[in-house]
Amino acid sequence: MNGTDGSIVSRAAFAVESRKTVASRVVVTTTVLLVVGICLLAGSLTFAAAGGNEQVLAQLGPLADKTGWPRMLGVVAQITAAGALLGFGVVLSWMFGREFTDGTITGLFALPVTRPAFALAKLAVYLLWAITVATVLVLLLGIAGLALNLGPIDNDVLVALARQHILTVLSAGLAVPAAWAATLGRGLLPGIATTIGIIVTAQVMVVAGTGAWFPLAAPALWAIQPTDVTFTQLALAALVPVAFGATTIATWRRLQLDH
Repeated sequence: MNGTDGSIVSRAAFAVESRKTVASRVVVTTTVLLVVGICLLAGSLTFAAAGGNEQVLAQLGPLADKTGWPRMLGVVAQITAAGALLGFGVVLSWMFGREFTDGTITGLFALPVTRPAFALAKLAVYLLWAITVATVLVLLLGIAGLALNLGPIDNDVLVALARQHILTVLSAGLAVPAAWAATLGRGLLPGIATTIGIIVTAQVMVVAGTGAWFPLAAPALWAIQPTDVTFTQLALAALVPVAFGATTIATWRRLQLDH
């Protein structure tokens, strides 16, 4: 197969995966929960804290001493670190695990498009979806902050919103191991369980004080307190989707039908 044909096949796989993703109720529901849910939760907590709600202030920890945009975006970063990561893991588990639970994986063996091409297409569609979610989320956060009278969107706020965008995309990358787990376990549950394991492990490492050097926890720490995380520590988080994405594609290349 020459390069041109391979490109056509890749585009075909991307088109198929795009249509399946757009039509999926799982993806649509998760998108709404991530974007609208995070904005509503962060906005509600910020509003309650500004009103002096002692229970909310106690839950915010160090963020209780902050005000305005820093407080709200700090709350958003904490929610994204756990809630968004879980949502991303659910979508990835669906994208890869459904082929096994629905029995459609058998048909992929008969198609001219290679299985690694389909795996790569799934990851590419997932990445574009995650970037879209991150972009819409940041836009809505800007609107929510203005509605709550947190102050004008100056350069500092723009930088903080940019960090939130990067955090959301990195959180999507940290969920990529779910794709590999869903492939190995041939279903959705292994992928979701892996995502939960990632969240719990990251929380433990943060409590232990080694979170900045732990790739699964570094992005959230960086978004909340940028000076506490170095570029090297943050860059390690970017290696997670690259390594597990390549591993997932390699696993799809070696897939065999059950006898």
